[in-house]
Amino acid sequence: MNITILGSGTPAPSLKRACSGYMIEIGEDVIIMDHGPDAHRRLLESGKFATDVTHAFFTHLHYDHFLDYGRLVLQRWDMGAGKVNELEVYGPPPLARISEQLFGDSGVFGPDLNARTSHQLSLDIYKLRGGALPRRKPTPNVTEISPGTLVEGGEWRVTVGEASHVQPYLQCHVYRLESEAGAVCYTGDSGGVTNSVVETAAGCDVLIHMAHFESGTEPSAAYRAGCGGHLDVAEVARRADVKTLVMSHVLEHIDRPGTRERLINEAAEVFKGEIIWAEDLMRITVGGDGQRTRTQTSSEW
Repeated sequence: MNITILGSGTPAPSLKRACSGYMIEIGEDVIIMDHGPDAHRRLLESGKFATDVTHAFFTHLHYDHFLDYGRLVLQRWDMGAGKVNELEVYGPPPLARISEQLFGDSGVFGPDLNARTSHQLSLDIYKLRGGALPRRKPTPNVTEISPGTLVEGGEWRVTVGEASHVQPYLQCHVYRLESEAGAVCYTGDSGGVTNSVVETAAGCDVLIHMAHFESGTEPSAAYRAGCGGHLDVAEVARRADVKTLVMSHVLEHIDRPGTRERLINEAAEVFKGEIIWAEDLMRITVGGDGQRTRTQTSSEW
């Protein structure tokens, strides 16, 4: 199982970090978990294309976690030329309604899709790519899921837990993906130390957790409960007894030499396993024996 970090940043503009996005490769499946702004560019930089992606999971519907969803669906449809199956998409409500508002006849991309499926120029391009007429519009298979849902693939399964973020305004998920190679848990955006996240992550080889700020600097209890402070994140990893903690979704002011190392060292006082400070395009491999290796393709700290 190969995990590639496509985006380790936040909504704040950054040339170093794309917004949230992760790619997990298992057998013939390429699974996306969240696809925020610039995550799709990172997908291309990793050597993959939209047509390679088979499944997409969204933890919640903040724009920094799913704005590149439209690009993923449209590029996959356009470049696939009718030769790839529809994308399997999973996430919280109202993902189905949003998908219809994006790709339906009256949706945001409705006029574009009408032109690409009707005008001769577009049909000529489609046929040159190997497509056969008539050209159908994209209709991703969207399944709305909630905590407690189990999604099963050919060589993997995903269990849905509840994150602690901005409820009740958005339903927020944490995902645990298991295969014969091992288990990875991705929290999306989550704060505090909650039983749901600890239970969902229990015993995982890799826990990818939002580490948004330095513990003790939060402006309110609600902020701490909804965003990951570095010591709370370490405590979640300790209680869940994971092997590796990946600290991601980091703000620029804690991503500085000296500060970064101090936060990692403080977290290591709480959690005694391996701690990784996420970087875009970092690759983590989990083997069948649970052994983990990583390759850093951008700057290593």
